[in-house]
Parts: sequence; C-alpha cells; structure tokens
Amino acid sequence: QVRLVESGGGLVQAGGSLSLSCAASGSTFSFYAIEWYRRAPAKQRELVGTINVSGSTHYADSVKGRFTISRDNAKSMAYLQMNSLKPEDTAVYYCSTGPGVWGQGTRVTVSS
Repeated sequence: QVRLVESGGGLVQAGGSLSLSCAASGSTFSFYAIEWYRRAPAKQRELVGTINVSGSTHYADSVKGRFTISRDNAKSMAYLQMNSLKPEDTAVYYCSTGPGVWGQGTRVTVSS
C-alpha cells in the first residue's frame, strides 16, 4: 500500500509561485500514475492534472500553461510547480495514486 505525504503549501500573493511535493513510500512509486487534486472552500474536489508512468502529463483547463507536474522515480517524489497563481487557486492540494489513496493535503492560499 503506497503512502503519500504532500508538502510545500503556504501563503503567496497573486502572481507568485509555489512548488508542492508529494512523497511516496511503501510501494514501487514508478508503477503509479500520479494525480493532483484540489478542494477549494465550499467547492467540489477538482482534478488539477496527472502524470503517467511514462511522464506524460495532462492538465485541467483552469491551470494549463501555469502549472507543471513532474516526477522523480528515483526519489519516489512527484511535484506540482504552480506559477502565476490566482486567488481562485486557493485550496487544499492532494496527490493521489488512485481511488482511495490520498495524502493529508497541503493548503495553498493566494492573496489578491
């Protein structure tokens, strides 16, 4: 069973950048596609983007061109680089390897 721990959240001004990390343990990281989700206050969970085992990425339209997902299989890490942040990016961000497998999340707050 893989275990995930997100980190890197914080408070940033609009237009700024943050880099989130997702540390995996307990299983072979390279076997898994990684999904990044976010849940904003009073909103449903939203899929931000994914990276498959080959490194191919897919992004939600709301973050395309601003966010970049990457992975380092040797370190069992995935990353979410967020640039040009907007107040509407404020949310708790989670990484996942599939249904029911989540970290505890890391909070991102973007001030206007």
